[in-house]
Amino acid sequence: MTGWLAEVRSGFTQLSPAVFPYRQFAFALVLGIAGGAVFYWLRLPLPWMLGAMTVCTVAALARAPVAAPGVIRSPMSAIIGVMLGSGFSPSIVWQLPQWLVPLAGLVLFMTACGLSVVWYYRRIGGYDWVTAFFSGMPGGLVEMVIYGEERGGDARVIALVHSARILLVVLTLPFIIQFSQGIRLDRPAGGVSVFDAPLSAELWLVVCGFSGAFLGHVLRLPAKTLLGCMIVSAAVHISGLSDFKPPFEIVNAAQVVLGVAIGCRFAGTASRVVWRVLALSVGSTAILMFWMTLFAVTVSHISGFSAVTLILAYSPGGLTEMALIAVALHAEVAFVAAFHIIRVFLTMIAAPLTFRWLGRGGQT
Repeated sequence: MTGWLAEVRSGFTQLSPAVFPYRQFAFALVLGIAGGAVFYWLRLPLPWMLGAMTVCTVAALARAPVAAPGVIRSPMSAIIGVMLGSGFSPSIVWQLPQWLVPLAGLVLFMTACGLSVVWYYRRIGGYDWVTAFFSGMPGGLVEMVIYGEERGGDARVIALVHSARILLVVLTLPFIIQFSQGIRLDRPAGGVSVFDAPLSAELWLVVCGFSGAFLGHVLRLPAKTLLGCMIVSAAVHISGLSDFKPPFEIVNAAQVVLGVAIGCRFAGTASRVVWRVLALSVGSTAILMFWMTLFAVTVSHISGFSAVTLILAYSPGGLTEMALIAVALHAEVAFVAAFHIIRVFLTMIAAPLTFRWLGRGGQT
């Protein structure tokens, strides 16, 4: 196996530098499609995203020549954003007052997660105060890396910790839900087939995609393509202009590419560093999922929202991944997506302020 990987890597490195990353991506994409097909055949949850992510993570850890250029993520995020926006409806406006109790629960949940996980990375992981603090924040991978690096933390470790958090949550939570609740999560996440969808569905997809990408860029939103497209698509659906759904083949293709991108995040990093981060992340993820379950069940009894919906809304996984699970469950996609956006925004605002407030008092 090692000899085969060495031969493949040698062949790839002989290519020109300009072509090399895209050749690596093509190889990763082939692996991702194969992984998705196997997961689909086994009827595992979210097969196209989880299958691609699993195979590419293993390939990256095995030092296979895989990579995912950053430029490929935006178009796929646009498709997912439009699909998530299609989960909004005019009735969402009247449901907003009912969100107050779950929102209060979200704030308490984030506080509990931040305190416990920062302590975990400081005491158990042995990280310096800055790295531990921004590694322990419940969300905002890119923002936490930037904040941490500006304040002297180890940006590589912070990025790996948050990538591992998303990886482990996304790899475990769908299986837990599917097997504990008896709910199938292997169904297509999009609308009808591309062969049956009206032409207007594809046209709305393109219009919302380009308009949303522009809006996200102008407003400088975090995850600007995903959120911009979701906002535009949501506006179209809430206003009643259309109730289109992106064809499921297009959505599945986007899931494969996003799964490949997540798996390839570990490529090019020393195996010793990656394995240590993954080992520590198992503990931190267990802490996060304990708080998630406790708050979801408690708030469910108070608010009337289902525990599964609240688990998805409070989950420390990524917005895209959790919203896709909500789509597969036919859960309240707008509720889940909105809570993840709120979590990221609150983390972005609270993390630097809290770090400044704690000052040197936290460095103990």
